[in-house]
Amino acid sequence: MKPADAGRTPATLDNDRLLRALLREPVDRTPVWLMRQAGRYLPEYRAVREQAGDFMSLCRTPELACEVSLQPLRRFPLDAVILFSDILTIPDAMGLGLHFSAGEGPRFERPLRTAADINRLPLPDPEKELRYVMDAVRVIRRELAGSVPLIGFSGSPWTLATYMVEGGSTKEFSRVKRMLFGEPALLHRLLEILSDAVTHYLNAQVAAGAQALMIFDTWGGVLTPRDYLEFSLAYMQRIVEGLPRQADGRRVPVVLFTKNGGQWLESMAQTGCDALGVDWTTDLGDARARVGDRVALQGNMDPSVLYAGPQRIREEVATIFASFGAGSGHVFNLGHGIHQHVDPEKVAVFVDAVHEQSVALHT
Repeated sequence: MKPADAGRTPATLDNDRLLRALLREPVDRTPVWLMRQAGRYLPEYRAVREQAGDFMSLCRTPELACEVSLQPLRRFPLDAVILFSDILTIPDAMGLGLHFSAGEGPRFERPLRTAADINRLPLPDPEKELRYVMDAVRVIRRELAGSVPLIGFSGSPWTLATYMVEGGSTKEFSRVKRMLFGEPALLHRLLEILSDAVTHYLNAQVAAGAQALMIFDTWGGVLTPRDYLEFSLAYMQRIVEGLPRQADGRRVPVVLFTKNGGQWLESMAQTGCDALGVDWTTDLGDARARVGDRVALQGNMDPSVLYAGPQRIREEVATIFASFGAGSGHVFNLGHGIHQHVDPEKVAVFVDAVHEQSVALHT
C-alpha cells in the first residue's frame, strides 16, 4: 500500500446509498452494513490479528487496520465500510494504560479514582497521540477508491467514563455511579473533558477522510431517564454541535446509538444528529412513528438471528421491512455487533436479503 499521506480519493462515490439514506433522501434500495462487521467471525480477520500479535497492535498499524476494515467488503456487497479501531483509543491516549486481558476484556492500569486524576487528564492531539487512527482513516479512504463511504466513530463521553472510572468492563457500574450520585460535579468535569476530546477526534477523522460519523453510547441504557439526559445525551449533543457538517462538498451525517435507549428516541432526535441507531428491543415502526421525519433510523435485527437458517433470516429481514414501511430514511443493520461465532455464509444471506427485498420499497 502507499504511505498514509499520499493523498485522498476524490469525493465522488460509486455507491452513496448510505449517505443518502442517512439524510432521508431517495435511494434505489435500502443500504446495509453491520456493526463489528470486521471481526472474529471472519477467518481472514483472525489471521491478520495473529500476524499483528495483539488487538491494540492491530489497531495501531494503519495498513493492518485498513486490511481488516476492507475484508467484509470483499466478501459481501455492503454499502459502507467502518473504520477498524476501538472506542477506548481516547482514554488510552490520555495515559490510562489500556490493555486487553484474556477473558476479561479491556482493562486500564491507571483508572480514575480522584479529582486529581481527572484534573490532570491531557487533551490528546488527534494528529499526534492518535495519529495511527488518522493514518488508518487516510489509508482506508484511499484504498476504497470511491466505492462506498467510510464511517468514522467514537464512544460517547458517558460510555468512555464508565471504563475509565471502573478500570474496565463492569456489570454493576458501582464506581461510576457512586461518582454520579456522590460527586456529580466531578463526573461532569470528566464528561466535559471527554466531550472536548471526542469532538476533536471526530473532527480529525472527517479531515482525514471519514464521510459519516457514529457515536456509540454503549452504556447509556444503564442510566435512569433523568440521569441519561443529564450525564449522557447532553454531552452527545455538545459533540454534535461541534462537528463539521460539510466535507468534500456534501453533508457528513452523524448517527447516535444508545444501546437499550429506545425510550429516549424523541430526545435523541432533537440533538441535531441526522440518524439514530435502534437496537432490537424497540420496534422499528414504533420508532419511526415517534421521530417522524426528523431523523433517519439505523437497525435493528437481533444479531442472534444470524444463528438461524437462511429462510428464518430472510423472514426476519422481511418482518423489519414491514415494520419500517416504504420510503427513505432507513439503513439496515444489526441492533448491536455481530457475534464472533456467526457463520459468514449467514451474513451473505442477510445482506442479499436486505438488497433484494428492499427494491420494491423504493419504487
